[in-house]
Amino acid sequence: MNICVFGSASDDIDKRYIEAVENLSEKLANEGHNLVFGAGGCGLMGAAARGFKKGGAKIVGVVPQYFKDHFVETLYEECDELIYTEDMSERKRIMVNKSDAFLITPGGLGTFDELFEILTLKQLHMMEKPIVIYNIDGYYDNIEELLDVAIKKKFINASCKDSYAYLGSDSEILDYINK
Repeated sequence: MNICVFGSASDDIDKRYIEAVENLSEKLANEGHNLVFGAGGCGLMGAAARGFKKGGAKIVGVVPQYFKDHFVETLYEECDELIYTEDMSERKRIMVNKSDAFLITPGGLGTFDELFEILTLKQLHMMEKPIVIYNIDGYYDNIEELLDVAIKKKFINASCKDSYAYLGSDSEILDYINK
């Protein structure tokens, strides 16, 4: 299975996030899964790539040409395949199309954008792939609360909660991905 990992590109974050994502990624690779990701070499993107690499997985990076031309971020140099896109929208489209499941790790605005786009695609039945929100150290508690408020106030259908798994442990994630 090709697993798309969305997450932070920053190395300034607490190292426990980096260690958690790298460890889980290695376990996923050991289960025979491959990585599709934003091609970043730092932060949680880099951690995912290193973990999948340790486990012997195929790694596909997808990045806008702009990032390379303007040195927006350091790219992971050991991708088996590196796809350059015209823009962020094409990047997300390719990542969605090449993936069989999604793992949302802690991140910033880009990760939030990716999370809400794939939740929307699933809600609209434009894709039916598994989505895991990896809630390391309570990082996504406030987003879960926001979704609960939106459901309570009838802005989001309660069935939205059925479209993803909100998990915090490696074993739960492995069980969910492998079912």
